[in-house]
Amino acid sequence: MQAADYVIVGAGAGGCVLADQLSATGASVVLLEAGQRDRNLNTKIPAAFSELFKSKHDWNYSTVAQPEMKNREMYWPRGKVLGGSTSMNAMIYQRGHRHTFDQWLADGNVGWGYGDLLPAFMNLEDQQRGPSDYHGVGGGLTVSDLQTVNPLTLAFIESAKTAGFSLNPDFNDDTQEGFGQFQVTQRNGVRCSAATAFLKPAMKRANLTVITGAQATKVVMSNGRASGVEWVDKKGTHVTTATSEVILAGGAINSPQLLMLSGIGPADHLSSLGIDVVHDSANVGQNLIDHLACGNAYTVNEPISLAAAEESPLKPLLEYATKKTGHLSSNVGEAGGFVTLGDGPMPDIQFHFAPAFFVEHGFHPVEGHGISIAPTLVDVKSRGEIRLASKDPLAKPIIDPRYLSDPTDLWLLVEGCKLAREFAHQPALASYVNSEYLPGVECTTDEQWVEHVRATSESLYHPVGTCAMGPAADAVVDPELRVNGVDGLRVADASILPSIVNANTQAISMVVGKRAADFIAA
Repeated sequence: MQAADYVIVGAGAGGCVLADQLSATGASVVLLEAGQRDRNLNTKIPAAFSELFKSKHDWNYSTVAQPEMKNREMYWPRGKVLGGSTSMNAMIYQRGHRHTFDQWLADGNVGWGYGDLLPAFMNLEDQQRGPSDYHGVGGGLTVSDLQTVNPLTLAFIESAKTAGFSLNPDFNDDTQEGFGQFQVTQRNGVRCSAATAFLKPAMKRANLTVITGAQATKVVMSNGRASGVEWVDKKGTHVTTATSEVILAGGAINSPQLLMLSGIGPADHLSSLGIDVVHDSANVGQNLIDHLACGNAYTVNEPISLAAAEESPLKPLLEYATKKTGHLSSNVGEAGGFVTLGDGPMPDIQFHFAPAFFVEHGFHPVEGHGISIAPTLVDVKSRGEIRLASKDPLAKPIIDPRYLSDPTDLWLLVEGCKLAREFAHQPALASYVNSEYLPGVECTTDEQWVEHVRATSESLYHPVGTCAMGPAADAVVDPELRVNGVDGLRVADASILPSIVNANTQAISMVVGKRAADFIAA
């Protein structure tokens, strides 16, 4: 039996930051990761991230059939590797609108307002543009501009401007609205995951032990206190004891799953599966929120999209190997922007532009060259849940996001798709566009747009909220991320977010790890 001051479950965005910060204090830390080391080249080459989908580095989850999405079971990739999903995402660095954080504070989550979080974002960051009032340098996470920007991407930005929208050179300062290039978590054209940024430098410390291939199966309890973690690997079952705390950082699916397997969750649900109830916490697994994206796609008349790297791979490979530039340095979602279509206090649609066809997560190949313009619902009203399928810790949980169960979500995506078509018709993009591949020019009525949204929308891979924090006793965790009703146990990942940020979620997930370390140190 192994022992440490702290046992962390999950080497994703939050877990990597937390392992770095805790081990820096001199405390002994064991980090358990179900996946393996990030040695696969596709975890390094930016444009290759979708090659990891449904590989051994992917948990490869699916939702239950979604009634509002034509009963489709939606694919959810999640990183099962050092770095977690930061080792297989599109590397877009977005923090979210300050209103979200200030609302968390107003709701009683002390320490989570914009004024609390901005220093944490800056502390973790190494901004390649240099320091400013909103950006830091010297942190582990390299944030940079793309090495190479596709001409189609520049045409999209110009088209957004022509359509009447402002340009925005920095979505992470005091203004989120507008369009422009996305900054990415890359270091000289190579992915800078949470493992690269924080975990690997920390692994040089003798007081940090990282165990891969170790899937946690249960939080061990002693006299009402979390005292360790049971985990399995190819050799069998093991227990690692925590003398101070156990911290779950498995993400919005795995953390609530492990809590419930450990007897912490809705009592009726656990009892029905034959799991002894340690603490009746009705909200474990509730409040599941995810960003939903719907893509318009267009064929183009010049062979300059990212498909060129597949048609003639030798030249792009050589350029990337020698210069770390060219098509393979692309994060695919090179640009985008934020618009407010409803009456809320912050943007509710985020556009992602790809100088490539990206249909059905890339599983649906389209011949020739094209572009994708994906309006993404980022102010989400629909709420779902995570449940256990059985008491078997290796069984996949039941995932039900209940997409579009709130009609406002559907309306916003429909309006976003109409706006995407408007961008494609502006002169800069129109000079490249041949035809509309999705949804097709025959789509003109609201009913047809609704059909397009229901039939083609997919997850943007940002599940949050299933161990939501709050000041009340029925919250899963308190504002210092301690699990209510159980001593010595915290959660430090995107599952603790009470609402979803209206932007890509890797940055806030890392900050959750940072805040957890701050609370522990205090």
